[in-house]
Amino acid sequence: MKLVIVSGLSGSGKTVALRTLEDAGYYCIDNLPLGMLPELVDNMINTTAEPYDLVAIAIDARSGVESSARFDEIMRHISGHPLQLNILFLTCDTSRLLKRFSETRRKHPLSRQGLPLADAIQQEKKLLEDIHANADHAIDSSDLNVHELRQTIIDRMLSQSASEMGILIQSFGFKNGVPTDTDFVFDVRCLPNPHWEKDLRPLTGCDRAVIKYLQSYAEVEQMFTSISRFLVDWIPAFEKENRSYMTVSIGCTGGKHRSVYLTERIAAEIGKQRENVAIRHRDMT
Repeated sequence: MKLVIVSGLSGSGKTVALRTLEDAGYYCIDNLPLGMLPELVDNMINTTAEPYDLVAIAIDARSGVESSARFDEIMRHISGHPLQLNILFLTCDTSRLLKRFSETRRKHPLSRQGLPLADAIQQEKKLLEDIHANADHAIDSSDLNVHELRQTIIDRMLSQSASEMGILIQSFGFKNGVPTDTDFVFDVRCLPNPHWEKDLRPLTGCDRAVIKYLQSYAEVEQMFTSISRFLVDWIPAFEKENRSYMTVSIGCTGGKHRSVYLTERIAAEIGKQRENVAIRHRDMT
């Protein structure tokens, strides 16, 4: 049996995640109290009826403080079964969550305890910090719309082979903030900037004129070689630690030219040796 535990902050996209998994054939259960999880898994594993091959269970802060404190004990119990366990955790910037709740006019689950919204969000983060720390896949939905979040979940949870770690290589602009759900950040702002060339400014790192411009500089080639070599050398070491996913972020000032160009080239280079390499340009548009 393959079991996915879906958790995360209220408003971060757990419903989208659960529906995406349901569309992929998972038997989904929403808002299960964490304390009931061991018995449920026991019953599913030992059932004499039709077996459950794909199961996704959503657990959130409504499980309560006491259940969350037992998380390690519960995970040890579940891990004793012959199953493949993955934990998916959705997170989001507090400012984005405040805006989402304001726009939808929904009440935060913990605000029913009389907490102001901002305090409820912080309390929820504390309640779920053990689950977040043990997550196999952590996705920050701050800059993702519903369709992008769904595709990200598909790429991370459903598209990769069982034997190979999935890798996302993404470009971003430092002026819009550093991605929070990343394993490595490479700063390429020291490279020549096409932004200062009038004809290149409206283009992106995917356009031939920008590519030609950047390829004319030896330091750009050196940066490409250094980052690629580092990843090729060290990805296998991380894979040996049974990691299922890695995110590499490459940033320039605006996330439109240099980081985009290098992301495309590095992804293509890594893709020569591996199948599960995805590309995302966070700030290109």
